[in-house]
Amino acid sequence: MIQICSCCVVKGIIIIRVVCTDAECGGVLALFFTCVLVCGLHNSLVWSGVCLSGCYLNQCYCAFHYYKATKTSPGHPPTVKSDIRFVSVCKKCIIPKPARTHHCGICNRCILKMDHHCPWLNNCVGHFNHRYFFSFCLFMTLGCAYCSISGRNLFLDAYNTLERIKHLDMEKPGVPVTGIGALIGLLPSGQTKYQTPAPSYTFMDKMFNKCVIFMWVLTSTVGVTLGALTCWHAVLISRGETSIEKHINSKERERHAQRGQIYRNPFNYGRLNNWKIFLGVERKSHWLTRVLLPSEHYPYSDGLTWEIYTCKKDLIPV
Repeated sequence: MIQICSCCVVKGIIIIRVVCTDAECGGVLALFFTCVLVCGLHNSLVWSGVCLSGCYLNQCYCAFHYYKATKTSPGHPPTVKSDIRFVSVCKKCIIPKPARTHHCGICNRCILKMDHHCPWLNNCVGHFNHRYFFSFCLFMTLGCAYCSISGRNLFLDAYNTLERIKHLDMEKPGVPVTGIGALIGLLPSGQTKYQTPAPSYTFMDKMFNKCVIFMWVLTSTVGVTLGALTCWHAVLISRGETSIEKHINSKERERHAQRGQIYRNPFNYGRLNNWKIFLGVERKSHWLTRVLLPSEHYPYSDGLTWEIYTCKKDLIPV
């Protein structure tokens, strides 16, 4: 049977109500790791410590990439005259637009390699913070998936416990009371008075099990939806596209197909090279220092000029 300190549950409930709107389920993950996962694991203390360390390391990754995604500028084209190559002029900003640059109606500015405007970040996802956004989604998905898988048995136990409590409340069994004195003349003949005993559960038992169910449902739902979004962005990155370019390239393929031509994305350098450019990997050691570990390095390109390759070759030989 799972036991937990009552003060932890009360504090946990307060934390849940705050972080669900501000931290987008991140605080719920931390609460799950602390108050539910550790108390519910029936493994050794060493294994519980390893799991808890990995969970909070994941939380640090989420917090770092979320902070960098919100505070890092996505990148803007220069507003003064320069020698950069541009493909058009923005009708709203009245400034030259380099390749892969689009105007954001919410920010009211042109964004380099714009993907979309994210309400979670209150910021545009563009050239300089796209990697932070994707990493945040990835680590948040991994954390939610871990909570959903490891907390399945806790969820089932909590659900069954609440069902038993519900049936006990509906049945309300009593103990017959007989006697003389004050009861004589007050109770009709043939009628017996029942006294309901104290329940075998407490208010904190009900609240703890409700917290377990709430956290499991929330992390599972966020894990599925955010996981689908992360997979979608991973596919776009492999193709060398953004969300906006996906629609543009689809229309271009249809237009070229009507003419009997084949349209190819000029910024697709091959799956591996697309990931190297996106992650900023230039040496073999960067797979550790820039991918597996949090890093503040800049992307491979400056976002103003892009090389166009007609064939797929190893752009970064690592």
